[in-house]
Amino acid sequence: MLFQLQNATLRRPNGFVLSDLNWTLQPGEQWAILGPSGSGKSLFLDALAGKVRPSAGHLAYGEGLSGASVEAVARDYSFDWRVAGAAQFYQQRYNAQTADEAPTVRDLLQNQLRPAGTIDPASVPLPPPLYTNEWLNDVAGQMRITHLLDQRLTSLSNGETRRTLLTRSLLKRPRVLLLDNPFSGLDTDSRALLHQAIHRIAQSGVSLVMVVDERDVPACVTHKFCLKTPQPLNFSIVDNHTGLPEQPVNCAPTEQNSFTNAVQMRSIRVRYGEKTVLDNIDWTVRRGEKWALLGPNGSGKSTLLSLITADNPQAYANDLRLFDRQRGTGESIWNIKQRIGFVSPELHLYFPRQTRVFDVVASGLFDTMGLFRKLSPEQKALVESQLHPYELAPLRDRPLSSLSLGQQRWALLVRALIKNPPLLILDEPTQGLDADHIERFRQLIEERCRQTPDQTLIYVTHYPDELPRCITHTLRLADGRVA
Repeated sequence: MLFQLQNATLRRPNGFVLSDLNWTLQPGEQWAILGPSGSGKSLFLDALAGKVRPSAGHLAYGEGLSGASVEAVARDYSFDWRVAGAAQFYQQRYNAQTADEAPTVRDLLQNQLRPAGTIDPASVPLPPPLYTNEWLNDVAGQMRITHLLDQRLTSLSNGETRRTLLTRSLLKRPRVLLLDNPFSGLDTDSRALLHQAIHRIAQSGVSLVMVVDERDVPACVTHKFCLKTPQPLNFSIVDNHTGLPEQPVNCAPTEQNSFTNAVQMRSIRVRYGEKTVLDNIDWTVRRGEKWALLGPNGSGKSTLLSLITADNPQAYANDLRLFDRQRGTGESIWNIKQRIGFVSPELHLYFPRQTRVFDVVASGLFDTMGLFRKLSPEQKALVESQLHPYELAPLRDRPLSSLSLGQQRWALLVRALIKNPPLLILDEPTQGLDADHIERFRQLIEERCRQTPDQTLIYVTHYPDELPRCITHTLRLADGRVA
């Protein structure tokens, strides 16, 4: 055997417990770990990775298996302060100057990194590369990221980031590979490529233990292990006494909704060096319209949204009107953000992990990555009123890092809704949620749009079946152009 859990109890500092775990991993087995959001799937992987020790029972390693033979694929860049520092703000992926300072994919994979903000690179010698070019190119080819090796980390899409982090782990030649939702954020073609890569990994003799959605279980999986949540999120969408919160009228002044078009784009073009990311985009989103924004990884969706959310300075070089006002005519980015509720995988990736849940939600009132001002009594009451319907009240004082990935996503979703914005931009909002909660979230959006017909919505997903039924229009991108 490679691993064995015997009557094991696993605990999080926040009090979450998995108890009476009995599980064995034999050579040649490939396991899928299934269960609803908050059931402890990530905690289970953390125990196998040696990050959490059983508080009761035993976790035994097989003969010849050491911690170095077990590799957990990183979920973000927090494993290295030099990388995390270079990617400190998610907006900088759209800023050419700061993007030029970020490490490349090759730098990351070879561990040839300098501290963020190094003024004189020559004064900080680089360590030798970890791997031969042959081995690096072999694994990068398997993961289909060869073309990304010399790109900056801040320029990668969410799907490209995930494949890069998987490549980083495979380069270490592990015997056991632990993956937490590896298909999250990938388009249909990218998921198919990753399924092929995982099949090849399994054939190579590496044992895989992966947390996946039931619909994404790879064909090579030989066993399934299902966890159940002890405290399911159980809010109702229909009954306003226990479900969808009444909308706070004082947070959405009438003038906020006084516009004809939320977005008007004419011949939009965005370039970084020699690369054209968006090319000749014309798009108008009228007040009250509900749009699906679709397209594969790298098609330009996130860049397009960054123009709307005031995160991309190239907005000033284009013919772009937001809420009927030409960009660059004196409005601040905060004037724009005040009218937008936004959630995305990148926001989730870079949001400070030690922020407590109450402050995460409250920060949506000010569009900041954390809470940096004192709340009025009315604002405190508003935040409290939004925590209860979504079962976040018991978690209010816990840091974001102590929550399951699904619970973290719910906190960010409520953050996007807190100020009742006239424009909602939901970029893959259900990443990390199980099927039940995906459906509940879809119902929430549909009910919100029913109650507020003037609500304008832009919804991005790689799973068309997740789209709310209130969607009225679709914009599809391919290679930076309207398809």
